[in-house]
Amino acid sequence: MKLRFRLMVVLVCLGALTSLQGQGKEHWVATWTTAQPLARYLHVRGGPPPGGRSTPAKAPPTAQGFSNQTVRMILRTSIGGARVRIKLSNALDSQPVVVGAAHIAIRSKDSEIVSGSDRVLAFGGKPGCTVGPGMVILSDQVDLKIPQLGDLAVSLYFPEPTGPPTSHGGLRTSYVSKEGDFSGQSSIPDATTTGMVYWLSGVDVLAAPEASLVVALGDSITESFRSTPDTNRSWPAVLAARFAANKGTANLAVGNMGMGGNRVLRDNTGASMLARFDREVLSQSGVKWVIVLEGINDIGRVGTIPAEAPTAEDLIGGYKQLIERAHTFGIKVIGGTLPPYGGASSSRESGEAVREAVNNWIRTSGAYDGVIDFEAATRDRDNPKRLRPEYDPGDHLHLSDAGYQAMADAVDLSLFSGKRSKR
Repeated sequence: MKLRFRLMVVLVCLGALTSLQGQGKEHWVATWTTAQPLARYLHVRGGPPPGGRSTPAKAPPTAQGFSNQTVRMILRTSIGGARVRIKLSNALDSQPVVVGAAHIAIRSKDSEIVSGSDRVLAFGGKPGCTVGPGMVILSDQVDLKIPQLGDLAVSLYFPEPTGPPTSHGGLRTSYVSKEGDFSGQSSIPDATTTGMVYWLSGVDVLAAPEASLVVALGDSITESFRSTPDTNRSWPAVLAARFAANKGTANLAVGNMGMGGNRVLRDNTGASMLARFDREVLSQSGVKWVIVLEGINDIGRVGTIPAEAPTAEDLIGGYKQLIERAHTFGIKVIGGTLPPYGGASSSRESGEAVREAVNNWIRTSGAYDGVIDFEAATRDRDNPKRLRPEYDPGDHLHLSDAGYQAMADAVDLSLFSGKRSKR
């Protein structure tokens, strides 16, 4: 009997250990991400003004934060999953932010959610949390079937004055209540709308073991300024749709870490790419690849602050640092050539020479694990220093919906699937 009892104990313990090990093997992948620029820079809807620079402007009502208000933010997923959790970040604020309640649901239209899809989010089993300065907090996971390429609604209720928010100007409409906790309501009546997301930096899903994340890291071109809001026409969103439609890449998520006005080597809108790389790439759930497309705002300093204008060697040195950092963590890096910017307010011949030298290095050095030739996909054949006319929305720097589509179409899916892509 004693032997049998001991055997039973051993089997129970082994079973518990196996269960714990199984939990430890949960595979989380970010289905949506956003970059977070410095709070002192205010963005117009969709990104910075033409030229890639953000300048202080008349503050929108939400710039001072919220008090006894609910914010419902609409997000586009890339991959789906059976469970979900959110990530809150107060990395750029100087005071604690109290979240009184948090909910996630499938979005129907406007601020409405699909009936029966609302889920309460907890933090360590509690209904809310305090996000201190510099903190990143994950919610507890909840069961919710997250659709691939679907819309989610994340609602946060702020019972106390928050102060100026950590935020990012996105391409989706968010809804702000006049007052009160509407986080669990089917819609927010008489809401104020804004093109920003607040304190929310990511949404993770419990995904298949083969699923992983591709981070699109860049400036306003990756952010896809001048694309049509609420239509998912940014090039990372279009790439996510291409991934979903291809069997070899259907389990790849895309995180848009574009930040209008950002630079590789120096702070501008947010920390430089070198300074934000760890927080916005290495810390992402399930990241396996990063697409690097940035440098135009560095080069453009030739026309604004010449003392801050880098040489091609300066930029290449920055890229090499990013590549080494990523490779240290087993992440592959895909280099994107810089699209033309002839005719833009910051364009100068000396800057053009730097851009061409950088692009030549990206194509020929072999330093990257792969290359996407965004320049070839977007340049005017008759005037290769400029964008194709149908891709130019008028500022000669950013792209139209058709231009961002061309950028996404320029990505060879075999870089990620190991198989020849079908276009």
